[in-house]
Amino acid sequence: MTGPANPGQGTGLWSAARLLVLAAAIGAGALLVWHLAQVLLLLFGSVLVAILLRSIAGPVARHTPIPDRLAVASAALLILVLLVGFALLLGAQIRAQGTALLERLPDLVRAVEDQVGADALGEWLDQQRGQGLAGADLVASLAGYTTRAITAAAKLVVMLAAGIYLALNPALYLNGILKLVPPSRQQMARYTVSALGQALKLWLVGQLAAMMVVGALVTLGLTVLEIPSALALGFMAGLFEFVPFVGPVASALPAVASGLTDSPRSALWVAGLYVLVQQAEGMLILPLLQQRTVSLPPVLTIFAVLSFGVLFGPLGLILATPLAVVCLVLVKKLWMCEVLHEKVSVPGEEA
Repeated sequence: MTGPANPGQGTGLWSAARLLVLAAAIGAGALLVWHLAQVLLLLFGSVLVAILLRSIAGPVARHTPIPDRLAVASAALLILVLLVGFALLLGAQIRAQGTALLERLPDLVRAVEDQVGADALGEWLDQQRGQGLAGADLVASLAGYTTRAITAAAKLVVMLAAGIYLALNPALYLNGILKLVPPSRQQMARYTVSALGQALKLWLVGQLAAMMVVGALVTLGLTVLEIPSALALGFMAGLFEFVPFVGPVASALPAVASGLTDSPRSALWVAGLYVLVQQAEGMLILPLLQQRTVSLPPVLTIFAVLSFGVLFGPLGLILATPLAVVCLVLVKKLWMCEVLHEKVSVPGEEA
């Protein structure tokens, strides 16, 4: 009876086979994640909703005899009441001003043509509108818009419902995630998840505060400049502030075009207002907020917005900044601290 000529050869083949299987599993997992990217982004949005609810419910549960789950339900009800109150107080005015802004769109286009010299812009818009109003094209366009609106509404409902369930019992889902980690690394995984949650909470609080301040400043400035639809434009500026760099530019364009209908000087004043608000945000508002919130390097934020927007579309663009916060925490905690053993501050861990 003779054994293999080279015993190490069988071991090497077995190791190579294991590596091939591992590589195939990683490739299959990456492909699955890619195809489920939109679902995973909705899950991440649900996590943000849950963090917002827990941020409100936490102090209520700590300082009152209200049970934790009832505090979460109270937080959801409070947010709903605030949204309904805002809609009742300013919703009709914003809707009316938004409708008036859309009705003035041809005047805005003509003003841009007269001042910039883009004569073909109006012709192109008229051509596109004519094509869209033609028979079957109109039906197809309306069907497409309706489908997209229903899809967006369904995604929003799923995200909100999942966020509420996550907020009601976060320990259940956290323990489920930790069971996927080897016992020897579960403590480190728990610390990492805790730092991620705290970092996202701090970022979300700072972002919402910045959105409200920017929206109020733009509304006040446009009102002083006597620009029509100031409230609607200010609301848009505050809402678009959620997406750094891209959002402020997108919200400034209709306001500048609205100023052009009056005169180039008004347009310059409007553009100056938006620049002034952004400078005030960068030099005054954000430094005050960053004392208790999470700040990201500007270059990282820019390329995160571009990268996630290109990879995952509008939803990736909207969630780019919180995703960048997650990447920053993971790199600092799991790579720089655990692997390189460097002493660095991890966002969220200090709190």
